[in-house]
Amino acid sequence: MNDTEFHQLVDAQMQLIEESIDDSGADIDYEVTGNVMTLEFEDRSQIIINRQEPMHEIWLASKSGGFHFKLVDNKWTCSKTGMELIAMVKEECEKHAGETIDWA
Repeated sequence: MNDTEFHQLVDAQMQLIEESIDDSGADIDYEVTGNVMTLEFEDRSQIIINRQEPMHEIWLASKSGGFHFKLVDNKWTCSKTGMELIAMVKEECEKHAGETIDWA
């Protein structure tokens, strides 16, 4: 995968995260600045998701720690847990929000 393909794939994941948050109706604010997406919760806690172009990875930082995701078999997969990125984002959002979120 070259850098252009990497950015296209990451853009698609970021869009999926935004749409999932919007569709859920959860009180989660998000902002994308450059290569970084910040999710902010009512208690002002944050989840930070950023693209690491040199390694072709997506990194996620939350209350639970830091996680690195690589594209494996067309899925962004965590090197620590084996979870897919979108599943971990949803799980971490629920932890930060302190409630179950209807992800539709």
